[in-house]
Amino acid sequence: MHQRDIRLAWEGFLKDGRVPQEFSRAVATSWERSQKSGVGAERKEAPLAGEPEIFLRRSKNADLLHVARSALERSSEFLANASSMMVLTDAAGFIVETAGDPRVVDEGRRNHLEIGGRWEEDVIGTNAIGTALAEGRPVQICGAEHFCADVQRWTCAAKPIFHPVDGELLGVVDVSGPVKYFNPQSFALAVSIGQEIEASLGRAAKWDHEILLRRFVGQRSIWLTEDILLVDRRGTIVHATEKAPHKLDAKDLTEVFRKAIAGASHEAWEDNCRRRFPNARVEVVHSDGAAIGCLVIMPGSRARKSAPSRASVETSVTFDQIIGDSKVMQDVRARARKLAANALPILIEGETGVGKELFARAIKSASPGSDGPFVPVNCGGMARDLIASELFGYAKASFTGADEKGKPGKIEKADGGVLCLDEIGEMPLDLQSYLLRVLEDGVVYRVGDHEGHRVDIRLVSMTNRDLAAEVAAGRFRRDLFYRIAATRIRIPPLRERKEDVASLVRHFLTAAAERQGRPPVTITSEAVAMLSGYSWPGNVRELRNVIESMVALVDGDMIDVDDLPTEARMAGSPASGDIAGAEAAVELPERASGKLKAAEREAIIAQVKACNGNLTEAARRLGIARSTLYVRLQQYGMTRTPKS
Repeated sequence: MHQRDIRLAWEGFLKDGRVPQEFSRAVATSWERSQKSGVGAERKEAPLAGEPEIFLRRSKNADLLHVARSALERSSEFLANASSMMVLTDAAGFIVETAGDPRVVDEGRRNHLEIGGRWEEDVIGTNAIGTALAEGRPVQICGAEHFCADVQRWTCAAKPIFHPVDGELLGVVDVSGPVKYFNPQSFALAVSIGQEIEASLGRAAKWDHEILLRRFVGQRSIWLTEDILLVDRRGTIVHATEKAPHKLDAKDLTEVFRKAIAGASHEAWEDNCRRRFPNARVEVVHSDGAAIGCLVIMPGSRARKSAPSRASVETSVTFDQIIGDSKVMQDVRARARKLAANALPILIEGETGVGKELFARAIKSASPGSDGPFVPVNCGGMARDLIASELFGYAKASFTGADEKGKPGKIEKADGGVLCLDEIGEMPLDLQSYLLRVLEDGVVYRVGDHEGHRVDIRLVSMTNRDLAAEVAAGRFRRDLFYRIAATRIRIPPLRERKEDVASLVRHFLTAAAERQGRPPVTITSEAVAMLSGYSWPGNVRELRNVIESMVALVDGDMIDVDDLPTEARMAGSPASGDIAGAEAAVELPERASGKLKAAEREAIIAQVKACNGNLTEAARRLGIARSTLYVRLQQYGMTRTPKS
């Protein structure tokens, strides 16, 4: 129908509630829903939320925004040329992002077709976003088909976005533009972008599940007697041991975990699950700094001391407990002791895994007034939109869904103690100014609150980046850098203090055996020598994980050279014929080096064939990580699994 005929039908509907027989039933039904909801046709704009609620909505939809952002940015140029804009909403029709022609985006503000606008049918009548939500399918609403008169200047096409794993409605992607610039391709574009977002969500979920399953397989040998549930960040059960679901007193576990995990910060997962299942233990799994799920572990038939969670490990650490008698470690400890005696901010620098948090906790223990709290915050482990509320908190009733009592942030919780900001180089630039203000004034303002809360904190920051270089590149504020780096401590990597490896190995052996509930495990001097010869790119953390794995896998009570990972044997014994160790120790003739590489290649391929292409089993037999095996196969130009 032409716009003139649609307009006449709309006027007739407003007058007597009827539409012509040949009129679109979908639009007519939407008009009926709008009228029943009490929407007035004279309404000119959708409800518009304030900044606090916008912040909360964007935070809750951080994953959707992350996945959709590339599609929105890529479409901006096309939409600008087409005099259109793209809109992304959450499942309630609340707009969380816009992109496209700046003139059209600006024009949308007249009707609150902008970030913070709410476009459900029951508040703004028939429109592509609200009607797509109501119908659960792609919809196009042209001009006079809109229920409200002033909105009829728009033509919009929208597609609901469903999560491919569980079918949950996540939001809507919409393409809108003035009626005079109507483009018949808008509907196809909206559907295409929506499908692309859903596919990206599916790939991300598949990758998360693979990482979670790897963690489960890697830890199963440690928890032989426990039953385990593997749950992703959405509360979906990815895997479970046979008896695990029966040990949890709940009729609908999926719904229970959805409430406990989905939408909650990963710091709250453990508490939520513990309240619901007091006998269970929760281990949060991270990937690239983000929490992607957790293992819920129930005690088995054989009672055993539970391994402490990371949050409770070494809550109180002294400098004497930090292992290492090398000259460089003695110097670092001495410097840290001196700096701990005053209240100056300290920046701890060092590669990932060197033990920066141990030093931060030891500094706290040696600081004046050490009875105060130690509050760690991983600036790189939270979604960007969550960092502000986590750090600064929010005021009571400051937005829809807010805790009626408000919530203090990490800074307030650290009052009288130490605030430890890990990966501070990851903090977004726009939040760095707020942190600087707190450090300068000693006052923190919660999101949505105009009344400040005075705090007395000592700041210890940690980074594996070169912050001076980040300042020069414009990615970190110069004034904040000088504020947090009043004093600096560099923790050396393990390769710079190899004489400490032996004492670390024996410490981790004792701890791993106790944690796994097995008799003490010893190690031969030859094996220790090989471990000391390895470069340890993952530093102390990598060494600890290797020891933990070897203790779990060794059959007896003695670890020998054959029990070591291949990488350590390569680096530690040039005479053994391993390539990396031999070539690092001496300069081999090109011909000899080639023979060694060929020998390693043949050994790896033979093992993969013997395992019928099962790379996990082949890696286990070779004593290397599966990721290392993949790298080796790629180096050999083998993108497919070799067959016998």
